[in-house]
Amino acid sequence: MPVQNLARSDIVTAAPDESIQELAATMQDEGVGCVVITDDDAPVGIVTDRDLVMEILASGTDPGTVVAEDVMSKDLCTIEDRAGFYHATELMSEHGVRRLPVTDSDGTLTGIITIDDLNELLADEQQELAGVIRQQRPPY
Repeated sequence: MPVQNLARSDIVTAAPDESIQELAATMQDEGVGCVVITDDDAPVGIVTDRDLVMEILASGTDPGTVVAEDVMSKDLCTIEDRAGFYHATELMSEHGVRRLPVTDSDGTLTGIITIDDLNELLADEQQELAGVIRQQRPPY
């Protein structure tokens, strides 16, 4: 199954020079745990709620002096929208990430897929498989 069928298209984005305070407020307002940082519609980084806690609060850094570019994951791992579900799981495992920005063939951000999305898909598949097994199970 291609990632484009699973990815969410309602991505929350911000510019690299957006303040950390604005990012935190956006996360709270939108009810999300990350913001994809973009430059001309191409993903260049990601800032998670964990980044804000670990990089800013835990270090005692003044949040008023920090922008997204200072704390974003710079070696961003993305996936092309035509790639398959299994490739997404491999990338997440290899890179130790829970979220993958999804791009088209030109590198433009088109969505995001999370480990929760993949777990939900697997749970649905397991439920269907369990139904098949129940129908074929001999009576005891």
